[in-house]
Amino acid sequence: MSYKDEYEVARLYTDGRFAQALAEQFEGPTRLHLHLAPPWLARGRGGAAPRKLRVGAWVLGPLKLLARGRRLRGTWLDPFGYSAERRMERALITEFETLLDEMLPQLDASKLELGIALASLPQQVRGFGHVKLAAEQAARLRRDELLHRLDPRRYPRPQRKAQAGQLRGIAISVQR
Repeated sequence: MSYKDEYEVARLYTDGRFAQALAEQFEGPTRLHLHLAPPWLARGRGGAAPRKLRVGAWVLGPLKLLARGRRLRGTWLDPFGYSAERRMERALITEFETLLDEMLPQLDASKLELGIALASLPQQVRGFGHVKLAAEQAARLRRDELLHRLDPRRYPRPQRKAQAGQLRGIAISVQR
């Protein structure tokens, strides 16, 4: 029940494996530029995606400090824990656990595929910021469809059918 947050991204860039992969892939001196969209600096305007900032290798130093700050995750000192995205992620975990508790007694061999599809929905909510919000909305639509198929008497038919399309410029495709 974990999600990739700023601390995890910082760890992935600074634990040595990223530098090793670069050294294995490129010979000689390299120049590193990262394209990041920190939530407190890069904000989308008018429904547009936030603009990423191009930063040099100097950012790896602050990322090392951020990676060590993972102990703050989930505490009142966590500066990222108060964001709408983190609150949504925590709420999704609670909703998913409740969904599993409700769904498990209804499962039998004939509904196993539906149960597996429902249980795999959290894996579809990925990314950061607007990408994650679009994925979360698509997963909710898919969840409503699957629940209706699981037990039509208990779960009403979804108002809107889950379908491929776009949400704020983000392409969405839903597997059926």
